[in-house]
Amino acid sequence: MNKTIIVTGGAGFIGANFVLAWIKQGLGPIVNLDKLTYAGNLENLVEIQHNPEHIFVHGDIGDQSLVAELLAKHKPCAVVNFAAESHVDRSIHGPEDFIQTNVVGTFHLLEAVRTYWGGLSVENRNDFRFLHVSTDEVYGSLSKSDAAFTETHPYAPNSPYSASKAASDHLVRAYHHTYGMPTLTTNCSNNYGPHHFPEKLIPLVIHNALAGKPLPIYGTGQQIRDWLYVEDHCAAIRRVLEAGQVGEVYNIGGWNEKPNIEVVKILCRMLDVKKPREDGQSYVDQITYVEDRLGHDQRYAIDATKIATQLGWKPKETFETGIEKTVNWYLEHQEWVANVTSGDYRHWVAKHYEERGEEMA
Repeated sequence: MNKTIIVTGGAGFIGANFVLAWIKQGLGPIVNLDKLTYAGNLENLVEIQHNPEHIFVHGDIGDQSLVAELLAKHKPCAVVNFAAESHVDRSIHGPEDFIQTNVVGTFHLLEAVRTYWGGLSVENRNDFRFLHVSTDEVYGSLSKSDAAFTETHPYAPNSPYSASKAASDHLVRAYHHTYGMPTLTTNCSNNYGPHHFPEKLIPLVIHNALAGKPLPIYGTGQQIRDWLYVEDHCAAIRRVLEAGQVGEVYNIGGWNEKPNIEVVKILCRMLDVKKPREDGQSYVDQITYVEDRLGHDQRYAIDATKIATQLGWKPKETFETGIEKTVNWYLEHQEWVANVTSGDYRHWVAKHYEERGEEMA
């Protein structure tokens, strides 16, 4: 079967890291479909912009006819779905976009893929995979004494974002059980690393600290998250795509539970050494406690035993090694941060990309 894969949302944080690693490792051609919302930008992919193995298509997973056209043209052996609205705060203030992309968009994507898959030869149907990338937030919130989330933990989403992802997970499951589509689902913990848009905790703290701005901490900052280095996550997805059992769910975590305030203080101490403030004071002084988020989940924790025992995957990075790489990357890529946070940059780079003759829809 053709080794080409289609990746949706491949200009965003996790998707771009996945695409870059896939191309660097020479694993085959990628057709990258991305809507280029505020968090998806082509500068993430600049190092492969002339690589013939990477075909970028500007479009929406909700455009079923476009997806069908790409499937017919490129005949992929797999579709990996990263495309999603993913910021909890944005979902609280504007949930409709999350329903449209994460639920309706996933439905249209599944419909197009189901038609394509149904038309393949028996051998190619058996080899094809649809991998859906999801989040641990679909499981709800844990107390400090609760066992970590396993794949059989009941869904209990608490935000419009996590509810929309839970709905998409259920659709993927239904398409396997109803139509026999060879689906795989992964639920990951909090990712961090290069190319992370500066609205999430770690890149926001780095960006605000260097800009002399307050470092906002919700409530007391005792909310606990399991931190997963993005390149470890991408390696896990490749492993699931390669050897995962059809119809199964695999939880991907970093085995790194830390309260948000501890993460912020670690970042401040690292920046104190790597990029000291001009006044000689610590970046810790910029920490500001703000009113807690509505419905804020108190703890997420992934039990990644299944993927470790069945597929042999474990994260390579500890939090200490991963956060060191992350801080260094942001310090070395301040121009990237400035570009992706500028209001007109995304529109400019999309136009620039189109003018180079790349495939845009």
